[in-house]
Amino acid sequence: MGDTGTSAPGLHGNAIARNAGHALELDWINEIQVNRSAVERRTSTLGGRRSVKKDAQAGWLLKAITCIDLTTLNGDDTAARVRRLCAKARQPVRPDLLEALGVADRNITTGAVCVYHRFVAEAVAALDGTFIPVAAVSTGFPAGLSPHDTKLREIEASVADGAHEIDIVVTREHVLTGNWQALYDEMRDYRAACGEAHVKAILATGDLRTLRNVARASMVCMMAGADFIKTSTGKETANATLPVSLVMLRMIRHYQERTGHLVGFKPAGGISTAKDVLAYQVLMKEELGRRWLEPDLLRFGASSLLADIERQLEHHVTGRYSAFNRHPMA
Repeated sequence: MGDTGTSAPGLHGNAIARNAGHALELDWINEIQVNRSAVERRTSTLGGRRSVKKDAQAGWLLKAITCIDLTTLNGDDTAARVRRLCAKARQPVRPDLLEALGVADRNITTGAVCVYHRFVAEAVAALDGTFIPVAAVSTGFPAGLSPHDTKLREIEASVADGAHEIDIVVTREHVLTGNWQALYDEMRDYRAACGEAHVKAILATGDLRTLRNVARASMVCMMAGADFIKTSTGKETANATLPVSLVMLRMIRHYQERTGHLVGFKPAGGISTAKDVLAYQVLMKEELGRRWLEPDLLRFGASSLLADIERQLEHHVTGRYSAFNRHPMA
């Protein structure tokens, strides 16, 4: 796949690629077009497909668990809630189910735990002894309207507290006004402030109005060094959708073809069922290939998704569905 840039420690200690970035090429950005009807036609059947069943479906769902950024981003978060979330990240599926599925020895964990800066140190301590990284939302999340220097200090503070991944929010105004130089410079500053920590660029696609804006913002952020591009904060009225995701995945493919750099993808917001996650996994595999089903290149921002996956796995093992309260999050 060509040069993938520098590497850094990743999930389970594996070295994962960093996106080295690329010079801003406005001609490249301006030539990007999106055919909305074709995008919607391409994604309209994904949710209804039953391409994986029984043991294969269980396998896909177990893989999905390893790609979840288990998240709590609420105004009433507490240290105790974060510790419980980290315990769930360590043991996302009941041991008896893993034993029945024949994967008790696989050390299955979630991909990361995602929290506000206030709880980064708490999460790092709770995950000590694991390879599960802590991700911190930053840069004035979710609106992204704090002063630029304040945003950079917030990133630096989270990295100092032990965050290995930073989910930043772009300034939507730069996208809506087509100020691609400003978006590029902002993203480059965020990347520099992150140091060795991976940076995920949240586009807040529900605020960007057009798929063409989504495509162009995706490309600019990748040129500026984003290691992941992420759909949403989860706080917009419209969050992750399959059409938006398809557009972003094709920009990732286009960027990789032109630069050799691999960039990850994180859909977030509204992905709450096993059926949802399977549709995204199918889309990833069809558009980018098997390589993008691994946690170093795919994450799902979710809070309730894990409970439904665990319910589906229990149904696969026992033939019965259990209540959600038997699969607590935090």
